[in-house]
Amino acid sequence: MENADHKPQMMQRSRLDQVVLIVALVIIAGFLLAPPWHPLDKADLIGSGICHRIPDHSLFLGGRQLPLCARCTGTYLGALLGFATMWALRRQRATEMPPTPVLVAAVAFIAIMGVDGVNSYLHFFPTAPHLYTPRNWLRLATGTLNGLAMSIIVLPVFNYTLWRKVTRQRVIRGLGELGVLLTIAAVMVYIVQLQPAFLLYPVALLSTLSVLMMLTLVNTMIVLVIIRREAVAETWRDAVLPLALGLVSSLAEISVLNLLRYLVTGSLVMPGL
Repeated sequence: MENADHKPQMMQRSRLDQVVLIVALVIIAGFLLAPPWHPLDKADLIGSGICHRIPDHSLFLGGRQLPLCARCTGTYLGALLGFATMWALRRQRATEMPPTPVLVAAVAFIAIMGVDGVNSYLHFFPTAPHLYTPRNWLRLATGTLNGLAMSIIVLPVFNYTLWRKVTRQRVIRGLGELGVLLTIAAVMVYIVQLQPAFLLYPVALLSTLSVLMMLTLVNTMIVLVIIRREAVAETWRDAVLPLALGLVSSLAEISVLNLLRYLVTGSLVMPGL
């Protein structure tokens, strides 16, 4: 009797899930198909929702400002690099934090970016003390360290929240793997800070996609907690609905922040300082 009552409830939930998924996909498609249509302009729109985009603090490739400032470009490229590396190492569903030395290094990376950010902000005030003259390559480098740290910390938490069956292994096993990751990151920072024109599209689009990826991962975890479906997904098909809702939440946040920015400043572009 209990199983007979449970089956209609499951069917009703399945239908509701399908309706919610269709609505979410329509919203996502609407965002993609709405103006601006040029991919770089769309990237600028996404970037302006989470970044100040001050020209003096940004890199220009091929004469065009990137969608994110130098620090945010580094942060999201670093996060993307971290996630891609852990996937390449087959840690897609790893739920264990890295060992203590690596975790301490990750926290240090975040602190380094914070120090550089505060120093950069103080430079706006000529009479305020500051440690050194800010440079865009430093913003890019410290942002990249921050992005690597974010990926190392977020991935195991996300996996623990989403998947029913996980792998009990560390996302980064030790300082050796972290060293390899830092070497790749250093090469990436060196190349990007040269601002070669041919990298405009790859850097602009990959950093922007990483923004959506990071926001989606965090918002998906929040959605799963709200709807009480933590750790139930077994396949990527099961994960489509929460990920779609996480992406919709991210697009909504970006849209609201852009609207507030426009209402306050009358523009989506910050003036040079």
